[in-house]
Amino acid sequence: MSEQSILSLDFPADDVAVITINDPTKKVNILAQGVLANFSLLLDELEARGGLAGLVIQSTKPGNFIAGANLHEFVANIDEPDENTVKLSREGHTLFGRLTRCPFVTVAAINGLCLGGGSELAVWCDRRVMARDPKASFGFPEVKLGLFPGWGGTARTPRIVGLSNAVELVTSGENVNTAAAEAMGLAISAPADRLLESAIALVRSEQESKEYLRDRELWSAPISISDTELAFLGATASAYIQGKTKGHYPAPMAALEVMLGGAGVDLETACQMEAQGFAELFGSPENRALLNVFFLQDHNKKVSGPPGSEPREIQSAAVVGAGVMGQGIAAANIKRRIPVALGDTSTEAVTRGVQGVITEVSYNKETRESDAKRAIEFLPLLNGTESDAEIATADIVIEAIYENAEAKRKLYFKLEPQLGPEAILCSNTSTIPITELAHGLEHPERFCGLHFFNPVRQMPLVEVISGKQTSGDTIATAVAYAKVIGKSPIVVQDGPGFLVNRVLLPYMNEALLLLESGASIKAVDRAAKSFGMPMGPIELYDTVGLDIALHAGKVMQQAFPDRVVPSKILPAMVEAGRIGKKAGKGFFDYTTDGKGRTKPQPSAEAEEIIGKFSSGKCEDDLTDCLFLPMLLEATRVVEDDIVADVRDVDLGLIYGIGFPPFKGGLFFWADTLGAVAIVEKLAAFQHLGARFEPTALLLEHAERGDPFYSAVKNHV
Repeated sequence: MSEQSILSLDFPADDVAVITINDPTKKVNILAQGVLANFSLLLDELEARGGLAGLVIQSTKPGNFIAGANLHEFVANIDEPDENTVKLSREGHTLFGRLTRCPFVTVAAINGLCLGGGSELAVWCDRRVMARDPKASFGFPEVKLGLFPGWGGTARTPRIVGLSNAVELVTSGENVNTAAAEAMGLAISAPADRLLESAIALVRSEQESKEYLRDRELWSAPISISDTELAFLGATASAYIQGKTKGHYPAPMAALEVMLGGAGVDLETACQMEAQGFAELFGSPENRALLNVFFLQDHNKKVSGPPGSEPREIQSAAVVGAGVMGQGIAAANIKRRIPVALGDTSTEAVTRGVQGVITEVSYNKETRESDAKRAIEFLPLLNGTESDAEIATADIVIEAIYENAEAKRKLYFKLEPQLGPEAILCSNTSTIPITELAHGLEHPERFCGLHFFNPVRQMPLVEVISGKQTSGDTIATAVAYAKVIGKSPIVVQDGPGFLVNRVLLPYMNEALLLLESGASIKAVDRAAKSFGMPMGPIELYDTVGLDIALHAGKVMQQAFPDRVVPSKILPAMVEAGRIGKKAGKGFFDYTTDGKGRTKPQPSAEAEEIIGKFSSGKCEDDLTDCLFLPMLLEATRVVEDDIVADVRDVDLGLIYGIGFPPFKGGLFFWADTLGAVAIVEKLAAFQHLGARFEPTALLLEHAERGDPFYSAVKNHV
């Protein structure tokens, strides 16, 4: 595909030019180097033409204007010296800056997603028109990659929308819709079906008023803001950013600093400051890690069934078990317009489940409250039932009852004879092997695991688990279905705990063993959160439920008795009725304030129980104690062919347990340490037994001196 065929030039009127971008080989338009070079040539042609009133830049790709720059090209330059990165940034300023010097009006007609480099191109235009369409949005997501805009976004945007609005846009990395963009003065809204027509009309209006020329002059000058206002904005924004990032993500603070500094100088100087600041972030550990996460997500989009498999279309679903998980799974289907039968064994359970689903799907993100119209719209898609026959009519049936193999198999034996000839039966089990659950089924080839994570509405991951007899078509169908309901599936081979829970268990178990060795709850949780985990393992026990954790631990101990050392604390807590947040008491006591917020408080009773089994004073490195066993188990998962490669592990843990994205993933983090250094660290823990012994895979990488990501192409 030539770059010339991605950009086209037309003249709907003699004095109006339209540059259209549409890459037919990709789902979204991106600004690759070839596209930018061709764009420059088109500007040369238009400037030489003379007599033009205006230029409109549009996309004819549905739902997408420009999704940003080509990150693979960026990564190719990641090890270049800072001066080369500054040059790259300045080249972007020079190219896009031409849009403010053209002898005609320049307008960006934004019909869908407009991100990153696409947003920077748009803010260099004199005006922006955005479609009144839910798919139209505008944003600078660079901070989510450990960067900030480097082609003029931090310098130009504040001059258009005001410094405060620009700081929020750039440092948050979040998109705004057409209404919000119009409210801040970023764009003018227009009907989606008359976007080009509206842009051309705006060219005519601006040529008559000459207002765009006045704005060109105004937006090239320093921003008019007092020192007091600037100091107040800096203090409030800095406090907010620090509260959100906990100091783990430097890009938002760096963006704030460059925008505050650029406010008092002219546009050209602000661009120079931006280029210098961008270069300082480019190639930083956080930038490399977050770029890796981006590529992990991109890799995950290509996940499918085994070679030669064919997915079947799912037009209806059923969920058996109307508890919290069942409600979440049902709601995910309804939001994507898939009819769902939600079943349970009693009228009370079904009624409670239906109410939970409707409460979730009726929530309006914009108003932040329940929306009766949404409830009425979605209600016909939900069928609460106690009838097995109604459940059995679905194309896919997902069992989401309690974690007991006998109870699950009993349900399958009852349902399977009633299912259609191509219907798929799935289990939401979190630990029980799929092959074990499939024992005795008439059609084990149409049975697989479909493990969602709680809360379903927030957690993107779904483990698609293949039993020994599961067919390729079943896996392909389950993967395609997970994508349809907005989830990110990872195909996992069968085994206790599958991927996420198997790798999570050593981390969780080690936290309890640290308490037994004399470490405090506060110290253990603080070590995990300092590493970047969203919550500490002890708090996570209370969130999951100690009774559930105890059951899962027994399954894993039975599977891996050589390296799972059972804690004495957990069964004692469960026996005392301290099973977690759901009971109001676990490792912490939970109280509810006047606003209905539940807060954990230290518990004297829990400390007394822990004290019975705790001895000595822990002097080990808590971070190493928590995360090295997790890494070792991950290497075993790869050795056992549970997943295809290390990327599945890394994305699975980021999506499934909140492993810190700024670390890039568990194996990516390990590569920053190096296999040799990890083996050396493990030597200090050999007295603790098999759970700290280096694995064959780790030793192999240490001997060769290569990273775990060595087999991954285009690695950061």
